[in-house]
Amino acid sequence: MENVERNIGEPIGEVSFNGSKLGISNGLNKFQLKTETFFVKKGYILLIIGFLLGRALILSKLTPFALPFFAAVYMVRREKAPLALIGLVAGAATLSVIDAAYTFIVTFLFLFLLRVSKKLLQSEIRALPFYVFGTLLLGKLGKSYILTNQVSLYDGMMAGVEASLGFILTLIFLQSIPLISVNKRRQSLKTEEIVCLIIMLASIMTGTIGWSVYDLSVEHIMSRYLVLVFAFVAGATVGSTVGVVTGLIFSLANVSSFYHMSLLAFSGLLGGLLKEGKKIGVAIGLFIATLLIGMYGEGSGNLLNTFLETAAAVVLFLLTPQALTSKLAKYIPGTPEYTAEQQQYMRKMRDVTAQRVEQFSSVFQALSNSFSSYDEQNEWDDKERELDFFLSNVTEKTCQTCFKKEHCWTRNFNTTYDYMKDIMTEMDQNNGAVSPKLSREWDKHCTKSKKVIDAVYQELSLYQANQKLKKQVQESRKLVADQLLGVSTVMGDFAKEIQRERDNHHKQEELILEALQEFGIHIEQVEIYSLEQGNVDIDMTIPFCNGHGECEKLIAPMLSDILGETIIVNSEECSTYPNGFCHVTFRSAKAYAVDTGVAHAAKDGGFISGDSYSTIELGCGKYAVAISDGMGNGERAHIESKETLELLQKILQSGIEEKVAIKSVNSVLSLRTTDEIFSTLDLAMIDLQNASVRFLKIGSTPSFIKRGNKVIKIQASNLPMGIIQEFDVDVVSDQLKAGDLLIMMSDGVFEGPKHVENYDLWMKRKIGELATDDPQQVADLIMEEVIRSRSGFIEDDMTVVVTKVKHNTPRWSTIPMQKYRQKAN
Repeated sequence: MENVERNIGEPIGEVSFNGSKLGISNGLNKFQLKTETFFVKKGYILLIIGFLLGRALILSKLTPFALPFFAAVYMVRREKAPLALIGLVAGAATLSVIDAAYTFIVTFLFLFLLRVSKKLLQSEIRALPFYVFGTLLLGKLGKSYILTNQVSLYDGMMAGVEASLGFILTLIFLQSIPLISVNKRRQSLKTEEIVCLIIMLASIMTGTIGWSVYDLSVEHIMSRYLVLVFAFVAGATVGSTVGVVTGLIFSLANVSSFYHMSLLAFSGLLGGLLKEGKKIGVAIGLFIATLLIGMYGEGSGNLLNTFLETAAAVVLFLLTPQALTSKLAKYIPGTPEYTAEQQQYMRKMRDVTAQRVEQFSSVFQALSNSFSSYDEQNEWDDKERELDFFLSNVTEKTCQTCFKKEHCWTRNFNTTYDYMKDIMTEMDQNNGAVSPKLSREWDKHCTKSKKVIDAVYQELSLYQANQKLKKQVQESRKLVADQLLGVSTVMGDFAKEIQRERDNHHKQEELILEALQEFGIHIEQVEIYSLEQGNVDIDMTIPFCNGHGECEKLIAPMLSDILGETIIVNSEECSTYPNGFCHVTFRSAKAYAVDTGVAHAAKDGGFISGDSYSTIELGCGKYAVAISDGMGNGERAHIESKETLELLQKILQSGIEEKVAIKSVNSVLSLRTTDEIFSTLDLAMIDLQNASVRFLKIGSTPSFIKRGNKVIKIQASNLPMGIIQEFDVDVVSDQLKAGDLLIMMSDGVFEGPKHVENYDLWMKRKIGELATDDPQQVADLIMEEVIRSRSGFIEDDMTVVVTKVKHNTPRWSTIPMQKYRQKAN
């Protein structure tokens, strides 16, 4: 046992040591929590603040802080107002008994006026500064009259000054008291809230005027400590602001402290500039400011005391816990802690949003599964059940009153059931007819064979209608299941996109900025959103270029060389005036590009064609070409085909897979109207990264691919959209190459040539004879050939869309940036 204890002694010691550190940490946390509860939640900090503000003076005789502070506490935390009043009266008593009595009487007068006119007020907070102004004016004039039995012009002016200060201080305290009295608050401070808080802290410190420790002024130590804290937390801007505001309020309280404003402002500026050196750097800034300003302020005689006061402030600053400064920094915009807090908040919101989207995705997935859960076994059972119900209806009308019922259905149940089932099946398959053989056998078996056959025929129409309706319901269930599954997939992808962490590209932004500026191009700002290969996304702000095309000619080629892939100008917003800025977005170029040519004509040369076409550039690197031919001609057919393409475009741009999109469009068209208005659809989806293409043809004519002298026919057979609710979409896939021509046409073009028996061979021959590869010229020539074969007559709506696939070659060559390319990689 001793050996075991000796062997495990060291780990036990280590654990004990760690446990002691953990115990100290827990003890500090408990002490901090108890202190926060005592001062903040119970409100005793208001007692301390009230004491200091009660004895704070302006111009050595005015006390404008007491009533505004009490009024603000009365509005914000009414239950803690007695504590504030006790502190104010106690602080005023340190000045004189008359000041203590004056503070109490003025507070009582304020409460009396507020209570009397409370019913007349719509908003107490808005009226509060005016009540404070009036109360202080009356109180100050009354005090002067009681003490001197007269009110001079000077007394009136001082009363007006104190009342005006009270009006302003009320507004300031209403902003700042919630910041120190409420435990939980939002994670940001407005600029005016920061200024109000600084003014309040400086006003509180004026209550320490006259206090000294070993001939060192307490107000000087505390004011410099305050500047040190804010300069360390928020930088030079806030630090110098705190110095100016604090020094100004101290100079109003004591004219001899006027030079102190320069010292505080200069120390806040230097300390903020040296904050990269942590607390030591900020402290050095205060020492430098003390030495420089101290020599010019009161001369070298008091320099030692000033230096010692600075040293005392630095000691307090160094003893300030890091947790306190970090917590304060979280509330001040512009600090790294505030940025980290905001990023954490945004990350939390992003995760919550992604989680909710994933939950919705799973809900749609479950709904899709529930709609598609109808299996073959259930379908077979339902058919057997419906057949039994059908035969029971027939027997109820025929066999119930027959004298041979017991013979047929009790002794020969299976034989009778099979005969009636065969009769129903043959009638269903042969449009109500029964084969002679089965009819003869049924006559031998049944004494009322003709009546039974007539009853089966009558019930069969209801059975068929019921089966048709049930089939439509099943098809609708399947369609809804596919649509829900598509929505679930889109939402799942969206949730993954939300959760994708957006990287910080500060180094790359600086690198690109340096490269462009070294090249002589002035760039105002660079923001990188993505550097993923094939998905680069960069925004730039540049000065007005006067239309010289710097972005396309210089910046994009330089970015292409730095990033190692072709970068193009995706969008450009140029300034409308010479001194403005242009905003440019650079994106990755696709491996392939397309050019499109279109030729179309209406029947008999009219203005409205029943054909519609669309070219859709989808955000996922795909390019869609579609032709829709509405049934018939004229405006109604044009509206039908146009709405088909618009609905398809919206569904495709939402990210839903094209087969589900086409089925959804077909469902809408088939359910939208009872008129026999249908439309065809010819859709080609081209992937611009690898030039693969998917054809989805719904009742449309063949398409052709011209590759050099070779012509390839693309064909699929599907009914036009809107005829039936459920159909299988035939998808034909192919691989395009650079230089290929994809030719799509409506039936007015394909079947347009006159006196032609084989349209396929005629169209292939005409396409093969084309001597040009320009898409627009090809479309025009095909249209011209078809119209010429008809002797100039246009007997149907005609549309030809020709798409040429080519390599995406940038207009400008890359500009070598070897040094920066290595750094970027």
